[in-house]
Amino acid sequence: MSTKSLKFEQQIGAAPAQIYHAFTNATALREWLCDVATVMPQPGGRVYLAWNTGYYTYGEYISLEKDKEVNFTWQGRQEPGRTRVQATLLAKDGGTLVTLKHEAVGEGEEWTRAIREIKRGWEKGLENLASVLQTGEDLRVTLRPMLGIIVGEYTPERAKSLGVPVTDGIRIDDTVEGLGARAAGLQANDVIVGMAGNVVDTNLSLGNILQDHRAGDHVKVVFYRGPQKMTVTMQLSRRPLPAIPTTSQELANNIAQLYAEMEVDLVKFFENVSEAEASFKITPKEWSAKEILAHLIHSKRFLQQNLAEVVTGYERWTDGFGGNLDAWVRATVNTYPTLQELLGEYRRSYAETIALFENLPQEFERRKGSYWRMARGVLLSPYHFNAHIEQIRASIEAARST
Repeated sequence: MSTKSLKFEQQIGAAPAQIYHAFTNATALREWLCDVATVMPQPGGRVYLAWNTGYYTYGEYISLEKDKEVNFTWQGRQEPGRTRVQATLLAKDGGTLVTLKHEAVGEGEEWTRAIREIKRGWEKGLENLASVLQTGEDLRVTLRPMLGIIVGEYTPERAKSLGVPVTDGIRIDDTVEGLGARAAGLQANDVIVGMAGNVVDTNLSLGNILQDHRAGDHVKVVFYRGPQKMTVTMQLSRRPLPAIPTTSQELANNIAQLYAEMEVDLVKFFENVSEAEASFKITPKEWSAKEILAHLIHSKRFLQQNLAEVVTGYERWTDGFGGNLDAWVRATVNTYPTLQELLGEYRRSYAETIALFENLPQEFERRKGSYWRMARGVLLSPYHFNAHIEQIRASIEAARST
């Protein structure tokens, strides 16, 4: 069978060493090319890359010449045969000319779709690599639209309690002011089951649909409000992006200000709240105010661990979000049983997070993609925190009305 080579070129304003790292480190690969990666950068070492669309490829490194060339095999899902990828890095014009060849690609009808996807993938990927290394911005984020929803857990038990006749879908915990979902009339406990003619049954399916759209597009959204199935047209919103400080110290200062504002809100909610009220559960399956506070503590512990992994370049990859572990929530409440003890641990977890950002090594700032990703995540409007504040409010009001 005859084969051909697909060739792509991209001039990038970064040193060859940075681009070599981007092809040989799992965290770096996830920041510009794929959603999941695990690699062993040595001849014969594994290369596994996966996308949330369900596509994946596996292979092995054939040869590597540090800061100059990377070669590896490629067997994509449902592709007719194994191919090869060669990335050559040439210092040029103060940056690097990346020449990528995808070789041993077959010809004929069975390869038509694979060739189309390979071309699309590398063109977008190399464009994003340039953006990530030059500015830190991941174009998959900055050019991607959003609905403006806070996603909540959705179980068969929750579906039954809401009167929704299906157990697959995305349950809305809250909507965000000024964004498309709220403008379209969606509200808490609506369960989205379809969008733009596609089935929505998981976060991944929703994300895959959004990848094919841009902010400003209008899409039809199918959802349940209790037992009633409804359809509404929604305009997809532009993703709000915070200004990213240039140094870790500036970033830590911004985080400290954000956390101080959040703490004021939290302390105000717990003024004159008794231990009994803070321990009250609206239903056996819902958290008390104390348990919500424990969950907020866990959120900061997770952020600290994730930041440490990204800085060291050995970030764990996961298959998705497995849900919150009630046993862990209860364990934290048991360890800090009074409201004041929980609030004290909450303050310590936030103080430690700020201190971690203050003490980041300077070389991390030069890894623009990783720095931008972590800074953006922590500086986004605190939708998660605000949603739980409302839960705390509802729990305390229910306790006082009982």
